[in-house]
Amino acid sequence: MLRRLIGVASALALATGGLLVAPGAAGAATYNVRDYGATGNGSSNDTPAIQRAIDAAAGAGGGTVQFPSGTYQSRNTIHMRSHITLRLDSGATVRGASNDDYDSPESNPNDEYQDYGHSHFHNAMIYGDRLTDIGFVGAGVIDGGGNLITGNPKDGEADKIISLTRCDGLRVGDGLTLRRGGHFAMLINGCTNVTSDRLRIDTASDRDGWNVISTTNVRITNANIAANDDALVFKSDYALGAKLSNGNVVVTDSHLSARCCNALMFGSETCGDFTGYDFQRITIDGADKSGLGIVSMDGSVISDVHYRDITMTNVRAAITQKIGTRRRCGNSPGVGRIHDITYDNITSSGQADNNFTATLWGESGSNRISDVTFNNVNLNVPGGNGAVSTGVPSNDPSDYNPKSIGTRPSYGWYIRNADNIRFTGGSVHFEATDARPAVIANNSTGVVFDPFVAERGSASTDMLFQTVTGYCVRNGTNTTGGALRVSQTGSTESCGTQPPPTGRFEAEAGLCQGTIDANHAGFSGTGFCNTTNAVGSAEEWTVPRAAAGTATLVFGFANGTADARPMDVTVNGTSVGTLTFDGTGAWTTWRTASVQVPMVAGDNTVRLTSGTAGGGPNVDYVDVA
Repeated sequence: MLRRLIGVASALALATGGLLVAPGAAGAATYNVRDYGATGNGSSNDTPAIQRAIDAAAGAGGGTVQFPSGTYQSRNTIHMRSHITLRLDSGATVRGASNDDYDSPESNPNDEYQDYGHSHFHNAMIYGDRLTDIGFVGAGVIDGGGNLITGNPKDGEADKIISLTRCDGLRVGDGLTLRRGGHFAMLINGCTNVTSDRLRIDTASDRDGWNVISTTNVRITNANIAANDDALVFKSDYALGAKLSNGNVVVTDSHLSARCCNALMFGSETCGDFTGYDFQRITIDGADKSGLGIVSMDGSVISDVHYRDITMTNVRAAITQKIGTRRRCGNSPGVGRIHDITYDNITSSGQADNNFTATLWGESGSNRISDVTFNNVNLNVPGGNGAVSTGVPSNDPSDYNPKSIGTRPSYGWYIRNADNIRFTGGSVHFEATDARPAVIANNSTGVVFDPFVAERGSASTDMLFQTVTGYCVRNGTNTTGGALRVSQTGSTESCGTQPPPTGRFEAEAGLCQGTIDANHAGFSGTGFCNTTNAVGSAEEWTVPRAAAGTATLVFGFANGTADARPMDVTVNGTSVGTLTFDGTGAWTTWRTASVQVPMVAGDNTVRLTSGTAGGGPNVDYVDVA
């Protein structure tokens, strides 16, 4: 499976403000809005003065427009220019007004293909089209003030704070807050080269946080987005009259919440294809729809998406993938596909008692979900349901919401029209006993659970496979250690000898300074390396590479102690850093840790060496990508 992981150096650079320069800032002049007549008194209309400062900076080739401490009422649309950065100092607020004198929405011949708010861009507090090298930064606030519209605005009303189309080179954040944005705090469409660090969005009293539409080359770090509707959402619509590219996106170290809707979402507008997305170290607290949602409703192919180290609480649908047949896009689109998706180290708990079962729902024929891997995905659900029919639930193929599928007949996972789905080291638990099976897979192929833990409810089976070709449940247990009860109708089992993932080197195939054991369930292969409890104990592999370059090493491990067990990572005798293997809670709970390293063409020696008297963790394997 294609796999993309974030480079350590790149992630550090993105997280370090000193390594990033705001657009238009290097060597450019500063234009103080007060020098152009802005009062900052909270009652005068400061938009004309703000615009004069922007235009003066643009006329000089670019610069930083500074907002000192104060409240700058903005009754009209601010028109952004290329090579301009708006910098709001601490204590500075640009606030919207209720005078209904913002730019009117432009006409759009493609209105029918997306919601009204996505079709019109001029009616915003700040608007720009085809701009380059722009930024919104500083410790201040841009606040709609409760005056922006959450529905379809009338003439003169604004429904978004920042609206940008076809921009190249956008930086937003550095402590900036966007608050009370109406329909959107920020909507960007057709942009590229977007960087955001330390952006805070608070739209919990109105609607969406940030819509990233038909946009490429995006890096978002340390975001804090609290929305009422969708928090952070990636879409592709037809508002600009074409299906545009989406992808090469990294989001890390962020916190999201969505009261009514989706926290981290693809869609529902899904005209163009999406590929190349990495989401890491994200916490989600609250989503009344999906915590992690992917839908293809309008013909898009969504692929190469990777989630790692994500913790969710209070979400109704922890994970949702759905292919629909709405096809609301220009040029008569077909039906889409979803493939090559990975989830690593994901937890969800505290769901409401009316939750939606985690679901993969493909369409028939070639429009299916395929090649999805779940590694250490652990769901704790409310449970408490009575017995229901195990037949296929109802589905509205034109609706993307989790509720568009009827009550799932399983409490943990429901899988339909999907191929090559693999669960490794995950679990499902409930708060109250449930009369449904933990898992049902229907009309699918190659569905593997190895290993897997499911809490036993009052149903007569734990795992039910309906018309599934090549299912496998291996090393499966319930929470008391008993074997999972597996049933099937019209299905064929195919466990056999499972080949390891491409690029995996098992501990038992390397040199282990300790013992190769197999007494803690959940490991890959035939065993794991239990390193000697001593400083310097090690595990070593020989890893061939066809060409020199950077590789990502992903180590599988378990650490049943409360203490971290650091190990030095060396490649070809050179130390590349230390990985800290934190406690995993139990020796049967397996996690991963990763690092990027240089490798040479030919054989490479990869070695983990313990730095403490307790030795290292139990080491299961190293994946090399």
